[in-house]
Amino acid sequence: MSEATYYGTGRRKRSTARVFMVPGKGDITVNGKPFRDYLCRATLATVVMQPLAAIEGEKDYNIKVNVQGGGLTGQAGAIRLGIARALLGVNDDYRSILKEKGFLTRDARKVERKKPGQPGARKNFQFSKR
Repeated sequence: MSEATYYGTGRRKRSTARVFMVPGKGDITVNGKPFRDYLCRATLATVVMQPLAAIEGEKDYNIKVNVQGGGLTGQAGAIRLGIARALLGVNDDYRSILKEKGFLTRDARKVERKKPGQPGARKNFQFSKR
């Protein structure tokens, strides 16, 4: 018999993370590398661990993540949402804890598109009356 595998999908900006969680001893790999090596900034590693810290289960699950698109900050946010959603499959009682901390809410902010007749989304060319 194989162990139960819990799955969660997370997205942020242009990033998409697929999170697979099994009971284990706390190993987290992102695209085949240890997550601290992949994310390479302590603040991003902290962001990824937030849902596990909220339920006090940092060492309870082995997590395998496939993430693509965007930059490291967007990928870390996508992983956090994926882990939070996977934890709901483990125990539905975690919903109140995770929702209170805001880990189940998808961050809908994206890059605003460039408008025609302007050099950027909000920036305008220099105006001169004469």
